[in-house]
Amino acid sequence: MAENRITKEKVMEALKNVIDYEIGIDVVRLGLIYDLQIRDNNKVYIKMTLTTPMCPLGPMIISDVERTVKELEGVEDVEVELTFDPPWTPEMMDPELRKAMGI
Repeated sequence: MAENRITKEKVMEALKNVIDYEIGIDVVRLGLIYDLQIRDNNKVYIKMTLTTPMCPLGPMIISDVERTVKELEGVEDVEVELTFDPPWTPEMMDPELRKAMGI
């Protein structure tokens, strides 16, 4: 049963499949996930941001995050909180990704 336990690592791995449609890079490597908690009763809390508050595809990305995590075995519920504090900057990206993009 322990292998089915929800962990932050499993959730973050699943979130690597959620792509920011405009940029074509996953939300984890972009640094859009600010906080992730596994709460009582296998409820997952995610605090995230978008690259810009005016992101036209933001609702789709948030929906994809929620759906992807809900599909994980054992997850009972998902709460996604959107924040822009602090605002996203390219420095939040995975260092290897920044290097590959010349940032």
